[in-house]
Amino acid sequence: MSKFYSSLSEIKSELQNGKTTVKELVKNYLGQIKKNAHLNAFNEVFSDEALALAQEVDERIKQGVAGRLAGMVIGIKDNICYKGHNVSASSKILDGFTSIYSSTIVERLLAEDAVIIGRCNCDEFAMGATNETSCFGPVKNYADNTKVSGGSSGGSAVAVQANMCHAAIGTDTGGSVRQPASFCGLIGLKPTYGRISRHGVISYASSFDQVGPITRSVEDAALLLEIMAGADEFDSTLAQKAVPEYLADLQPPTEKKKIAYLQEALSSPGVDNEVKANMAGYIDKMRADGHTVTAISFDYLDYLVPAYYILATAEASSNLARYDGVHYGYRSPAATDLQSTYKRSRSEGFGKEVKRRIMLGTFILSAGYYDAYYAKAQKVRRLIREKTDEILNEYDFILVPSAPEPAGDIGKIEKDPVVSYLSDIFTVQASLTGVPAISLPAGNNSKGLPLGLQLLTKNFGEQGLLNFSKYFVQL
Repeated sequence: MSKFYSSLSEIKSELQNGKTTVKELVKNYLGQIKKNAHLNAFNEVFSDEALALAQEVDERIKQGVAGRLAGMVIGIKDNICYKGHNVSASSKILDGFTSIYSSTIVERLLAEDAVIIGRCNCDEFAMGATNETSCFGPVKNYADNTKVSGGSSGGSAVAVQANMCHAAIGTDTGGSVRQPASFCGLIGLKPTYGRISRHGVISYASSFDQVGPITRSVEDAALLLEIMAGADEFDSTLAQKAVPEYLADLQPPTEKKKIAYLQEALSSPGVDNEVKANMAGYIDKMRADGHTVTAISFDYLDYLVPAYYILATAEASSNLARYDGVHYGYRSPAATDLQSTYKRSRSEGFGKEVKRRIMLGTFILSAGYYDAYYAKAQKVRRLIREKTDEILNEYDFILVPSAPEPAGDIGKIEKDPVVSYLSDIFTVQASLTGVPAISLPAGNNSKGLPLGLQLLTKNFGEQGLLNFSKYFVQL
C-alpha cells in the first residue's frame, strides 16, 4: 500500500531527509492509479511526462531552487486546459481536442513545481452531482464502490481519496468541489467568485464557475489557493485585490466566533437523519468550546435551487453554443450540409443531461419567457445575496451540511431530474452569492460513508474561513 501523506509539509520533510524523491512519489501514485483503475477517476494519465517532470523537480530540490509545490503531485479536472494535452470536459463533443494553451492556474501550479499526473473524470461539462453524466462512465467512491463519488468534480475527489495523487483541482459551479469532497471525506474549497482566474477553464455558467482545490489538509488548501489566486490579464472578472499569505497566516482563531446555522437543516424531512445528528453533534462541540451558535431561518431557502438552475442553464445554453461541429471537436459523419452538421453533431455529441440543460436555458432566454424566468431569477439572486450579506454582517460563519444525504447508489435513476437537482440545496447559496465556502470532513455515518459540513463566510474572508477550518477539523 502506497503511503498516505496528510499534508505537503510531511512530503517535504521526507524529501529533505532523503527518505523519498519526487520521482519515487510519482511512481507510487502511478501504481495506485493502476491498482484502482476500476474507480474510473482518471480520463488520461500523463505517466511518462509526470516521471520526467518529477526528475526535473528532484534536480531543482538538490540545487535549492525548487518552487513551493515541489513534491506535490496533482490531478486536474478534465475541463482545465493544459497546453499540448487533450481536454474534453468528459464529453464526446470534444473528442480528440488538444488544448493549444494552458489555463492560468496550470501555469501557476507548474511554475511552483507541482507535477500534474493526469486529467480527472467529471460530469459532462461539469453538469451533474454524481459523476454519472461523463461519457467515460461513472466514477466510483473508494469508500464503497457501489456508491457515487459526487459531482461534478468526482474524479478529482476520488483521485485524492484513493491516494492516486496528493491533491486535485476541481471547479465549483453549484457545489461541484464541495459536494464530492464531502462524499469522499476530504476538504473542498470554493473561493470567492473572482479570486481565481477562469482563463483556460471550459465554461459551464460563467457567473458561477470557480476553481477550487480538493485536499486532505487545510494547510494544502491554503497554499494552493495562495498560488492559484490573484489578478490575471486574461480574466476581466477577477478581483484586483492583493493575495494574502494564506498559509503563513494560518492558525486556529483565539477569539470566540458567532456561527449561524440553518434550522431547516435539522428540521427538514429531506435531510438524512444521520446528517442531522452529525451536524447537531458539531454544534454541541462548538458551543461547549464557548462559540455562539445560533439557529436562523433563511427566508429564500425554497428559491435557491430554482434560481440557480434558471440562471446556470441560461448561461450554459449561451456558453455551449460554440460546440457546433464546425470549429473543433466532434463532427457527425452523417452530416450532409451546414444545418445537418449543427443538428447531428450536437445531438450525437452531447449527453442527455447536457442537452436537457441547453434546451431549458434556451427556453428561459427565448422571447416571451425571458422576463418571466431569467429576469425574475436575477432579482431573486439579488435578494438572496442581500439576505446572505445581512446574516454574515451579524455572524462570522454560516454552517450547513454539504449535502442533504451521504453518497447514493450508482445507477439510481430519478424519473424526475428535479429530485437530483434538489441535492444542491445547501451548496448553491454560496454559488449564487459568490461568497467563499468550504466543505470539511465530519466523520462517517453508520455504513462507513463520509459526511461533510460546510462553512460560508463573507466575500474575500478566506483567511478567517481557513483559520476556523483548522480548528474545526480538530474537533
